[in-house]
Amino acid sequence: MGKTVQVFYEGRVQGVGFRYTARRVAAGYEVAGYVRNLPDGRVELVASGDEEEVDGFLRGVRESELAGHVGREEVGEIGKPAGLRGFEIRF
Repeated sequence: MGKTVQVFYEGRVQGVGFRYTARRVAAGYEVAGYVRNLPDGRVELVASGDEEEVDGFLRGVRESELAGHVGREEVGEIGKPAGLRGFEIRF
């Protein structure tokens, strides 16, 4: 069964390589989606794929070297956005 999540990260998550770390972690999972900085200082991540792959990817982000920069993580399931292929950094 497929799963698509939208995650908002708060804390010191911009300017510390968060997006690049998320892309590196995503390479180890079969997920599609993107990560991007938001004007309000948060980072948004959208990931879609098999439930186990998405859950593993999010766990990998939580356990990455940048985990200490995250003050809050808000995860919600959403419908799959059109056109997701691969995992990219959006600017």
